[in-house]
Amino acid sequence: MAEPDDKERQPAHKRGYGVSTVYETLRNEIIELKLAPGSPVDEQQLSDRFSLSRTPIREALVRLAAEGLITTLTNRTTIVSNIDFLGLPAFFDALTLMYRVTTRLAAANHAAGDIDGIRALQKSFETAVEQRDVLGMISTNRDFHIAIAQAGRNRYYTELFTRLLDEGRRILRLYYSSFNDVLPRQYVREHEDLIQAIIDRDIDGADALAVAHADQIVTQIRSYITADTRQAARLNL
Repeated sequence: MAEPDDKERQPAHKRGYGVSTVYETLRNEIIELKLAPGSPVDEQQLSDRFSLSRTPIREALVRLAAEGLITTLTNRTTIVSNIDFLGLPAFFDALTLMYRVTTRLAAANHAAGDIDGIRALQKSFETAVEQRDVLGMISTNRDFHIAIAQAGRNRYYTELFTRLLDEGRRILRLYYSSFNDVLPRQYVREHEDLIQAIIDRDIDGADALAVAHADQIVTQIRSYITADTRQAARLNL
């Protein structure tokens, strides 16, 4: 009886396994800025890298494109999406507004069960901060604020805020980079203060805390980008 060849010995992957692996790996590398904005995305290179056919590669790229992380240009070249730094002021305005309105509504409309979920996500965020797990910080911060939006009982605001938070994942990566990935404890406490204001149904207090939280993040990112731009300019002299 003939011996099975190497391909026959290998266990078959579950359907979607290859797509998920490629998608999650590339998503994380793009968010962490390991794949720089504007860098090319080549199907054949990815096929070789992951030892997969082009079909799961293409499916993974479709998912990344739907999240705005990759872009196909008019010449059919695919690249990692550029960060629209010129559009940041408008993005920050929208983000600040959504911090405010979702937190206000959560203070007004939350049910008792919402708080447990929000607190659990805050605990996960704290753990990611302690472990300097940047991807964990980005994902749990996103989920924390979406949970607050959901507690506000307005699905349109929740959908808009989700889109903004997803779009801003690489920007948030710059925020954590500005602290060398060691987020000061005082900024972790800002989340805790937001939770308490929501519990107390203190709408105006929740609004003020959301404004301060957003302003701190925006100011830190702007300072970091400005300093980085100046450094790059000096190196080009």
